[in-house]
Amino acid sequence: MYDWLNALPKAELHLHLEGSLEPELLFALAERNKIKLPWHDVEALRGAYAFNNLQEFLDLYYQGADVLRTEQDFYDLTWAYLQKCQAQNVVHTEPFFDPQTHTDRGIPFEVVLRGIKQALVDGEKQLGISHGLILSFLRHLSEEQAFDTLEQAMPFRDAFVAVGLDSSELGHPPSKFQRVFAKARSEGLLTVAHAGEEGPPEYIWQALDLLKVQRIDHGVRASEDERLMQRLIDEQIPLTVCPLSNIKLRVFDDMRRHNILAMLERGVKVTVNSDDPAYFGGYVNENFAALHEALGMSEAQARRLAQNSLEARLV
Repeated sequence: MYDWLNALPKAELHLHLEGSLEPELLFALAERNKIKLPWHDVEALRGAYAFNNLQEFLDLYYQGADVLRTEQDFYDLTWAYLQKCQAQNVVHTEPFFDPQTHTDRGIPFEVVLRGIKQALVDGEKQLGISHGLILSFLRHLSEEQAFDTLEQAMPFRDAFVAVGLDSSELGHPPSKFQRVFAKARSEGLLTVAHAGEEGPPEYIWQALDLLKVQRIDHGVRASEDERLMQRLIDEQIPLTVCPLSNIKLRVFDDMRRHNILAMLERGVKVTVNSDDPAYFGGYVNENFAALHEALGMSEAQARRLAQNSLEARLV
């Protein structure tokens, strides 16, 4: 890794904690919890990381998350990610967690949250990494289920700063969750949403106008709508872009076709993030390095991207 790149202070604004579950830790937690896995070893699991689309990835992602059972498991998952942050000079992180992934299989909400939150608090004290936790609703489930999750979360309101929207995008527009996002905002929570990854630019419009989001997660398909692009530039609405993820999930066929630097040069407030790094081949610095190698990203551009991430923080 390049010394100048590692030295840049950065914030990571698009990271799914469950997606940072490295195969080695996944196997260790399976052994701890006496769970039989369908893969013989770590290399067999890594070999399964060949995805044709978002849904194929999600199927494996949810299967892997099943090894997370106890408060200690969620602590260990989060702590492992924070150690990666420290190694790459990520000084602030705003990770997502998906409570429905766990409550739907019988894991109590408070078990998930306590493990994650304690690791984040320890990371701030011991590693100097500040944080703001984001609760994400699974968009392939109903809005009624999202309301149930929000109700479960309210006793722990001070533990997170925002709600988000993730999982399968196609066929699940932001408009589906307009009422639950309004309820979250009435409770003083900020809002973000995945939009414009596989879904069309219209989903970005909906996230902005119906969900009243502070940031768009992904958003790369905004380039297909010139009026939307101008709005993003005029209002300086951040996009949390995940280059390696976009290639792994076939949003772009090749990193050389990625539009992040073109958007940066037009004045869009784009940022670099890792999404689900255990599955997509790298953390924040590996994403920066991929842009340097495939698109000729300059040091000046890298500094602007890093500064964007620090300015686009929710907290």
